[in-house]
Amino acid sequence: MSKSPKSFSKLEIIPLKGLNILSFGSEIAHALSVLGDPEEREQLKDDILNSDSEVYHYWNLGLSLFFNKQSGLKLTCIEVDSKEVVLWGKKLFTLSVDEIKALFQQNGYEVSETENHEWGETRISFDEALMDLYFEKDILTSVNFGYFYDDPSYYFFPN
Repeated sequence: MSKSPKSFSKLEIIPLKGLNILSFGSEIAHALSVLGDPEEREQLKDDILNSDSEVYHYWNLGLSLFFNKQSGLKLTCIEVDSKEVVLWGKKLFTLSVDEIKALFQQNGYEVSETENHEWGETRISFDEALMDLYFEKDILTSVNFGYFYDDPSYYFFPN
């Protein structure tokens, strides 16, 4: 029996842990029990990191969940574009670039790298938090964050 995606009164990012509703390392079955069925499923292959993922898109929640095949289909990465998401008590998408940098700094994380893409998007990375924030014209459009899974063949290439 298929379950439609649920809604939540609060969606909170917990760096290096996941979300308040779902932790990194969770299996697909657990994610489905918490969130219901995704609106879309996708298979992704990353030739640079030599990894494959099943991605569950919850468009109405503003979430995409990445289940890495090399880690036994465990949740290893989340992308959020929900304007309601909270980080350290603040609605992240309501903050300016400088306010976001200050929020990270107040919580012990410094900017690792900033990259301006030719198509106009800017990525600001906080490697110690394993978090990348994407901006268009200084407006936050998405947050991508993850954790290191226990796999001796996996190597993280810092920015």
